[in-house]
Amino acid sequence: MGAYFIGADIGGTKVLLQAAQSVEGGIRVCCERRYPSRDYPDFSRMLADFLREVASTGLPDVPVSACFAVAGPIARQQVRLTNLPWVMDGAAISSEFSIPAVSLINDFKAVALGIGILSADDLATLQPGRPEARGTGVVLGAGTGMGGAWLVWQGDRHVPLSSEAGHMDFAPGNALQDELLQYLRARFGHVSVERLLSGPGLVNIFDFIVDRHGTDASMIAQAGDGTHQGPAQVTDLALNHRHPLALEALDLFVRIYGAYAGNLALAALSRGGVYVAGGIAPRIVGQLREGGFIEAFRDKGRFSGLMEEIPVHVVTNPKVGLLGAMREAQRLAREAGRAV
Repeated sequence: MGAYFIGADIGGTKVLLQAAQSVEGGIRVCCERRYPSRDYPDFSRMLADFLREVASTGLPDVPVSACFAVAGPIARQQVRLTNLPWVMDGAAISSEFSIPAVSLINDFKAVALGIGILSADDLATLQPGRPEARGTGVVLGAGTGMGGAWLVWQGDRHVPLSSEAGHMDFAPGNALQDELLQYLRARFGHVSVERLLSGPGLVNIFDFIVDRHGTDASMIAQAGDGTHQGPAQVTDLALNHRHPLALEALDLFVRIYGAYAGNLALAALSRGGVYVAGGIAPRIVGQLREGGFIEAFRDKGRFSGLMEEIPVHVVTNPKVGLLGAMREAQRLAREAGRAV
């Protein structure tokens, strides 16, 4: 079999790794695996396991290029992951595994690269707006953390710009959110958006609601599966058990999410569209459609009318980051002039 390239979407919870070859009109996936992030002390051991899997399919021992989308700020092709105790170095990975071309990119830069590959079936539209084909777009998403990137038109295409906008200060929008800020400030000191808009952030909001009502958390746990310590349990309490405090927490989460998405859209005047990705949004599309998200998104005072013109979509394809990483790996292979 011929030369191939690999890509990965590396998050705090899971890692998706894929090997593929170029074919006319796209790529042919040869091997794909999902690994729990915390099962490995570092990325190199995970990559070694994956390359052994790839070799068992009959592909060559070494890919011609690799792109790894990483949740963290990248400088000089090095990164200390935000939500994992890993340090990655592109040059070191290239040397260790003899891969000619290796690139580390921010995970939401990869998501932004993947947006252009998606079909209409991969999107759930919350607000159709009045899209501008060459307008600036913004991609954001809550998962283990909060990621974001912009899409800026340059020449004949949209080019992604990485950001760490999830670590901006949280801006409360009403008296209840003022209380929430004070509650989290006492716990964390600095309160970034990610302290609320992420899996752990949903738990933080739930804890605030529970404490505010003076409720015994152990009694709440009995309404669900015996625990409320994780975001999946909070969501289960809200959606499957209709627990009023969990529903209140989820509603607050959704409204803060909408307001933050609106802030990012307003910052770059994102008439090209807002794309809400990440692991959480597809699971709560029903709650995002109920109105609180878009109401908070539009609530920008004198600019509320403008906000109604900006398209807003939820990305329902869970592999959009991997799609973007593979697109970049394929580009690197072509630049290297290799026949893949």
